Amino acid sequence: MPRPVIGIIGNFYLMNDEYPVHSGGRMNSEAIAWVAKATPLIIPSDPDLVEVEDLLEICDGFLFTGGRPNVHPEEYGEEPTEAHGAFDRERDQIALPLIRACVDRGQPFLGVCRGFQEVNVAMGGTLHPEIRELPGRMNHRMPPDGTLEEKFELRHEVHFSKGGPFHELMGETTVMTNTLHGQGIKTCGARVVIDGWAPDETPEAIYIKDAPGFSLSVQWHPEYRAAEDPVSRKLFGAFGEAAAAWRDGARPVALKSA
Repeated sequence: MPRPVIGIIGNFYLMNDEYPVHSGGRMNSEAIAWVAKATPLIIPSDPDLVEVEDLLEICDGFLFTGGRPNVHPEEYGEEPTEAHGAFDRERDQIALPLIRACVDRGQPFLGVCRGFQEVNVAMGGTLHPEIRELPGRMNHRMPPDGTLEEKFELRHEVHFSKGGPFHELMGETTVMTNTLHGQGIKTCGARVVIDGWAPDETPEAIYIKDAPGFSLSVQWHPEYRAAEDPVSRKLFGAFGEAAAAWRDGARPVALKSA
């Protein structure tokens, strides 16, 4: 039997500042292929090229990845400012309705960094444009210098709700993660449950209450060396199992509420 297919939401950028490209980081594909045990399929996230309804039939699950562009603040009722950074409006038009459709259908998805924020916005939530400017918050952004290993090194703990889905999945209430984001959750969308926090109370892990399928999202980047990291292996492993169940026609039970 073929492996399940997991669609990886692609990002738009200009290669060499002139050639339009839809891309996905290799580490995302490696995490899907090697840990989730699925076939990675990069999606050109543009409504002129693909339709949500088709994607739902082609793929067994979706990885909503990180990316330089942020969700446009008009999607959550705010005016754009310089602090909101760059945008990818075409990705917004694919990712946000796709997330809502997955929630409704019970189709598995995993949100990572920007994807974590997309899930909250798709469900009606809002974002802080620059969380390091909030009182008592640390700087979660990617270090500007250093090697790739130094940028993605484990930098802080994440604490999960006791008895919540992340605790049950990880087998522990505290894990170490990397951190490479500037924005973060301001208000939660409908049914979005925060299940993990950084030491400064920044939300780091969420799920959708009463969603019939796998609906976990994290603010950190578990795709980095996912096969070597025990936290990443559990997260992508469970995601892959959910996608395989979807391929086989099974529908997982609702996630446990915290």
